Amino acid sequence: MGNDKHLPLYDKIWVKHRFSRVMDSFTLLLLFLLLAYRIFSLNNCTVPQLLAFMCESWFTFLWIVIITTKWNPAYTITYVQRLLLRVPESELPAVDLFVTTADPVLEPPIITINTVLSLLALDYPSHKLACYVSDDGCSPLNFYALLEASKFAKLWVPFCKKYNIQLRAPFRYFTNTTPNNNEDTPEFIQDWLRIKEEYERLNRKIMNATHNSIPLDGDFSIFSNANPKNHPTIIKVIWENKEGLADELPHLIYISREKKPQHPHHYKAGAMNVLTRVSGVMTNAPYILNLDCDMYVHNPKIILHALCILLDTKGEKEVAFAQCIQQYYDGIKDDPFGNQLAAMFLYIGGGVSGLQGVFYSGTNCLSRRKIIYGLSPHHQIQNTKMDHAITTGKSSEMKAIFGTSKVLVESATDALEGKTLSPNNNLCNSLEAAREVASCEYDYGTAWGKQVGWIYGSTSEDVLTGLKIHNKGWRSEVCSSDRIGFMGCSPQNTLNVMGQQKRWASGLGDILLSKHSPIFGTLFGKLQFTECIAYLYITSWALRSIPEICYAALSAYCIITNSHFLPKEFGQWIPVMLLVIYNISTLVEYLKTGLSFRTWWNNQRMIRIITMNAWFFGFLSIILKRLRISDPVFEITKKDQPASNEDDNENIGRFTFNESAVFVPGTTILLIQLIALFTKLLGWQPVVRSGHGSGVGEMFCSSYLVICYWSFLKGLFLKGKYGIPLSTICKSTMLAFLFVHLCKLTIKD
Repeated sequence: MGNDKHLPLYDKIWVKHRFSRVMDSFTLLLLFLLLAYRIFSLNNCTVPQLLAFMCESWFTFLWIVIITTKWNPAYTITYVQRLLLRVPESELPAVDLFVTTADPVLEPPIITINTVLSLLALDYPSHKLACYVSDDGCSPLNFYALLEASKFAKLWVPFCKKYNIQLRAPFRYFTNTTPNNNEDTPEFIQDWLRIKEEYERLNRKIMNATHNSIPLDGDFSIFSNANPKNHPTIIKVIWENKEGLADELPHLIYISREKKPQHPHHYKAGAMNVLTRVSGVMTNAPYILNLDCDMYVHNPKIILHALCILLDTKGEKEVAFAQCIQQYYDGIKDDPFGNQLAAMFLYIGGGVSGLQGVFYSGTNCLSRRKIIYGLSPHHQIQNTKMDHAITTGKSSEMKAIFGTSKVLVESATDALEGKTLSPNNNLCNSLEAAREVASCEYDYGTAWGKQVGWIYGSTSEDVLTGLKIHNKGWRSEVCSSDRIGFMGCSPQNTLNVMGQQKRWASGLGDILLSKHSPIFGTLFGKLQFTECIAYLYITSWALRSIPEICYAALSAYCIITNSHFLPKEFGQWIPVMLLVIYNISTLVEYLKTGLSFRTWWNNQRMIRIITMNAWFFGFLSIILKRLRISDPVFEITKKDQPASNEDDNENIGRFTFNESAVFVPGTTILLIQLIALFTKLLGWQPVVRSGHGSGVGEMFCSSYLVICYWSFLKGLFLKGKYGIPLSTICKSTMLAFLFVHLCKLTIKD
C-alpha cells in the first residue's frame, strides 16, 4: 500500500502498427518512383504532365507529413486509485468548469442544460467545482433554462450518486434505459419514474418558453433592452454552495459578456478569456475544464482520470493539458458525411499523442490555469517584460499583462505561484470585480489574446492556443479512459458539415500563413520538429484544395483534348499499384478500427468533396483576409438532436443542398467530368497530333470522380432540399462550358 503512493499515476503506451507502416512505406516508394518517372520524362513533357508533376510533388510531401505524424501512436492508462491514495479526496484541487454557447436557435438550450447537468453530477467533491456558462447570444431563454435546470439538478445529482448512474446527461439516460431489470429495487423504480417525470416537466417548460416569449421582469429585466450584439455585462449567480459542502451542488454562474458594435469580440476566444478572468476573480481554481455546449460528460470520473496525468510527478513538470478525444453519440450508420473521424482520431490523433502531444481541440480539455496565464515549463512567462513582472511582483507590470483589475492581478499572481486558495463561499461579493473584467474594453493594452489566455487572430482559436502552449516547450497528453470521457453531437446534414469544415480550413490555414506558424515555432520557439510536421498536417487543409482541384481537372482536360497526363507503357503500372496499395492500407485501418467497408468508402468520397468544396472556400477566405478585403466569419455549427420520427429516419444521411456558393465547385467538377466522358464515348475527341492520346487511366479518373460526386449527380434531378438549386446549376454550367472552351483553344494553339 505504501509503495503504491510512489507509483506513477499514469503510463504512456506506444503502439506499433506494423502493417500500416509497411503499406505506408510502399506508398511513399511508389510516389517517389512516380516523381522519378516524371523527371526522366521532362524532355517530352507537356503542360498537363508538368501540372501533374507539381500536384504529385505536393501529394508526396503531404504523405511524408502524414506518415511522420502517425508512425508513433501512443495512448495513456490512468490509475485513479493511486491518485486517491496519494491525494485524499479532501485535498483534491478545485476545478472551474466552462461551458460555451452562442445561439439559442443553433444550439438549443435543452442540449446546453444537459451538458451542465452532467457537469454538476461529476464524481468529484461538489464544493471544489464551479460551473460557468458563457452565453454569447445574451438569451433570456438560456438563462431561464439554466434556472430551471438548477432546480431539477437538486433531484438529479443525488439520484445519480445514490445509484451510481454512469450516464449523467438525462436526455441520454432516459432514452437508453428503462427500469425493467430484475435486480432493480422498488425504491429505484419509484425514484426513476419520479425523476423521469420531473425531467419531462423541465423539457416542457423549456419548449414552452422557446415558443412563447419570457416576461422580462424580475431577474430577467436586465434582458429587456439587451441586443445580442450590443448589451452590458450580465453575470448571475444561479446557485451558490455557500456552506462549502461536498454533497451540495457546485456553484453555477451565468455570464453574458459585454458587447458593443464598435469593439471586436474575438468570437469563442474572447468568450473563453472572459470566462477565465471572471472565474479568476470569483473562484480561481488551479484547473480549468472547458466543454462545448453539446459535449456532455459520459464518464463521471473523467476529471480524476485527467488529474492522474496532470498531478503525476513527471506530468506536473511537463504536461500543460489533458485532452479527451471528441466522440459522438448520434453517429449515422456508415458515417455518410465522413464527420465521425474515428480512424483519423485513432491513427493521426494517436500518432500526434506519441510526439510532443495531442492538439488542443477546443473542448473536453482539462488545463492548468497557470498555463493559460502564460507560464513556461521553467516557471517563467515567455516574455522579458512578463518574466520581470513575475519575479519582481511589481503591480504596474502585472497590470500591463493582466489588466487594471486589482482583484484579477492578485488572483493571477496566486495562480502563477501555485498558492492553494481558500474556497470563496460568497460569490456575490465578487460580482463587481467580475463585471469589470468582462468588459469588452478590458483586453486593450494588455497581454490577453496575445501571450495570455486564448489567442486571438484565427477562427480556430483552439489549435492556435494549443500551438502557443507547445511553442513554450510544454507537452500535452490524450486522456483515454476505458469509458469514454465525453460525448457530443455531430453535424447531421451536408450544410452543417460544409460550414464546419470551411471554418476549420480557413482558421487553420490562417495560422499557417501568420506569425504564429508552426514553422516559426520550431525555428524560434521550443516546438519539436516532429510536432511541427504534425501541425503542418492540419494547418495545410485549405492549401490541399488547389492541387486536388487541379488534379481533378486534368483527367477531363486530357479526355477533351485527347492528350494524357498519366504515365504510359511500363510507367502506367506505378499509379495502378499506388491506387491499389493506398486503398488496401486505408481499408484495413478502417476495418481494424471496427468500421465497415461502406464507412471507409463514404470517408474516401467525402474527403474529395470536402477538400474541393469546403476547404477551397476556406482557402478563398484566407486570401480575402490577407488582401484585407474581408475577414472570415465564425459560423456556428447547428446542434441537432437525433431524429424522432420515421420520416426523418428514412431521410437521414441524404445530401441536402442550398444556394450557398460552397456547392458550385463540386457541381462544376461533376459537369466537367460528365462532358469529358460523353466526349470520349461519342467520339468527339480531336485527332492525336503526336504521341499518346487519352486512355483508360484518364477515363478511370473521371469515372471515379463521378462516383465520388454521385450525390451531386442525383441532386441535379431532384427538387427541394435534396436537389441542387437552379442558380447553382446555372453558375456551374457556365464555368464548365468556359473550361471546355479553354480546352478547345489549347487544341487550336
